[in-house]
Amino acid sequence: MTSENLTASSSDASLGLVVVSLMKGVVYRDQHPAVWLQLEELHGAVLDYVRVMELDLIIDEAEGYAFLRQLDEQEDEAAQSLRLPKLVARRPLSFPVSLLCVLLRKKMVELDATGGDARLILTREQIVEMMRVFLPDRANEARLFDQIDTHINKLAEFGFLKKLAGNPPALEVRRIIKALVDADWLADFNEKLKVYRDHADTLV
Repeated sequence: MTSENLTASSSDASLGLVVVSLMKGVVYRDQHPAVWLQLEELHGAVLDYVRVMELDLIIDEAEGYAFLRQLDEQEDEAAQSLRLPKLVARRPLSFPVSLLCVLLRKKMVELDATGGDARLILTREQIVEMMRVFLPDRANEARLFDQIDTHINKLAEFGFLKKLAGNPPALEVRRIIKALVDADWLADFNEKLKVYRDHADTLV
């Protein structure tokens, strides 16, 4: 095998590693340094590759994360009939999970405004205190904690929260949550919280 073939083979392997990693979920610079380095070097090739699958590559260099997003759907019916099956599934969020996302995003805004630590780390108890105002069964502490643990685990599964070792254990809010809860959503934050309060009693 010639040196050119070896180089091409290595490049293909690196491209495959990056694409597969992105297909599995969010790629973080601090958690996946080797993949991130390859992503920076092969950015154009990765973008061309995923565009064939009707995906877009989103990279936030400042915050250190990258992910794939489905390209905007065409309204034309003829174009719709030719589209590929969706590779990046839309994940509907329940009311409490959506609420938790908004509350964590607001906490991140407050942290950024102080100009302090770039990492937002909260305990389970702090998250419970943030949410308990909006959730039913406030008198039943055990049930409340179990419910919120379920919501926390769901956000950890999506990659928005990272569980940290320690005593007591803590959770890091990953900065990709900024891509989920955008500035427009935060602009009418108080209005959304009023809606959440009005509908809190309908939760099971």
